[in-house]
Amino acid sequence: MALLIKPLNMKIKHTFIIALSLCILACKSDTKTESIDNNSEIAELKITPIEHATMVIEYNGKTIYVDPTGGKEAFETFPKADYVLITDIHSDHMHLNTIESLDLNSTQIIAPEAVYELLPKSFRSKTNALNNGSKAKYDVFTVEAIPMYNLREEALKYHSKGRGNGYVLTFGKQRVYISGDTEDIPEMRKLENIDKAFVCMNLPYTMTIESAVDAVLSFKPKQVYPYHYRGTEGYSDVKTFKSLVNRNTKDIEVVQLDWYPNTSEK
Repeated sequence: MALLIKPLNMKIKHTFIIALSLCILACKSDTKTESIDNNSEIAELKITPIEHATMVIEYNGKTIYVDPTGGKEAFETFPKADYVLITDIHSDHMHLNTIESLDLNSTQIIAPEAVYELLPKSFRSKTNALNNGSKAKYDVFTVEAIPMYNLREEALKYHSKGRGNGYVLTFGKQRVYISGDTEDIPEMRKLENIDKAFVCMNLPYTMTIESAVDAVLSFKPKQVYPYHYRGTEGYSDVKTFKSLVNRNTKDIEVVQLDWYPNTSEK
């Protein structure tokens, strides 16, 4: 049986067409907004450890090398760096041989002023020198330079306040803290809304696992990643670190990555 639709009179017909047009425009607008929001939500943040303080961050088609060391061979399986992030002047963070071996022709370097001064002149023009507290915005992330320094009297010679940078990187709604070489400083304890925190713990250069635990419990990241835990006396006990954090709270997930793939001792 056919469905019969009687012709509408002109007034009703015009009203119907206008209403239908408004509905179509509204639906299109809602769909577009939802699509943009969904795309920003599903962009994957991928973090791969290389060794000690070196890692690769990939997000929304961009690649960041953090404190690149290990020569160009360490990065052969990764996309070319869009950004290089450096925390300090020491060779486990600023490794000139590695930096010079990489193809950085179209790469933006982000580093403290002290690192900028030590870079070859050919790299300085592509380096954004950030002081503690400075912020910068790039295409898919923002970066804030956080102080990193020693507190213990016997360790003050290693990292003076104002020389190096920790960083908070914001990718969409995800905030990532990279501590660099530091102790449990007030600036770390005051951090807020951190999703992933990479926290160092090696002696004598940075801090004990107990200090690291105390700091983490203060700023309460959703996840904490022990990294940079090889010292002069071997490797810090990251299992004890995890145990101490989880003994105090179940709200912080401790994530252990393989930061020392070339040794059986972790």
